[in-house]
Amino acid sequence: MSILINSDTRLIVQGITGRDGSFHAQKMKEYGTNVVGGVSPGKAGQKVGDIPVFNTVKDAVAATKANATIIFVPPKFAADAVYEASEAGVELVITITEGVPTLDMVKLMPYLKKNGTKVIGPNCPGLVTPGEALAGILPGNIFKKGNVGLMSRSGTLTYEMVNQLTTNGLGQSTCVGIGGDPVAGLYYEELLEMFENDPQTDAIVLIGEIGGDAEERAAKYIKEKVTKPVVAFIAGQTAPPGKRMGHAGAIISSGSGTAAEKIKAFEEAGVPVAKKPTEIPVLIKERLGK
Repeated sequence: MSILINSDTRLIVQGITGRDGSFHAQKMKEYGTNVVGGVSPGKAGQKVGDIPVFNTVKDAVAATKANATIIFVPPKFAADAVYEASEAGVELVITITEGVPTLDMVKLMPYLKKNGTKVIGPNCPGLVTPGEALAGILPGNIFKKGNVGLMSRSGTLTYEMVNQLTTNGLGQSTCVGIGGDPVAGLYYEELLEMFENDPQTDAIVLIGEIGGDAEERAAKYIKEKVTKPVVAFIAGQTAPPGKRMGHAGAIISSGSGTAAEKIKAFEEAGVPVAKKPTEIPVLIKERLGK
């Protein structure tokens, strides 16, 4: 078991003939992901490696039975690419593109919810179920199959935390980079529910950062509905108010969204918060009784 993707996932790549799309399509296929096709308008009949290219997502789905897609298209076209995938009946859309206009996502989300389309991102590194499937720009060599689920707003910290876990003998069930934009798809609460219901996941790592109240809401959800051990880390603990740190959503404004508030919320929910990434494996092992 795992969440969202596994060896049965049939993935297409929107923007496959572009520089990033073609490069990462090959990398995902090399990892073992079942990349069944790509989409690039006007380029049907071509191939990227041995991956067939289609003009539309609808054509790709009809020919390949794809149930997931990953988007590598320019920001101003990204929302339309997500719309197209949803209309074609794709169940999971991973939007790697950075710089997607926030208003585009605000308009898009109600439609996706109504249509039942799951979205990861935008501005995310993707996700991986180690040993089965990788959909994104994640470095596959650092992951190890195991029983720790991980979710993160930061791509770079995802890699750092996974490396810490793997180095300390803690494999992962599924790792999800949710992205750092103010408006995004699946977030902590939805992923916590999935990990809670996944028999392969025995413990959960949650990586947050300053800005917004997503971590506070996650802490409340954990306290009320999650029975598995959860440990957390909050990035941006020294960030000054009013200064954006890296991500568009990582900004403290009007005294809210501070690291202190988030840490307090987790601790009140019984979730230990690491002061630095190297503490995460220790906390996980303590919670699992290892």
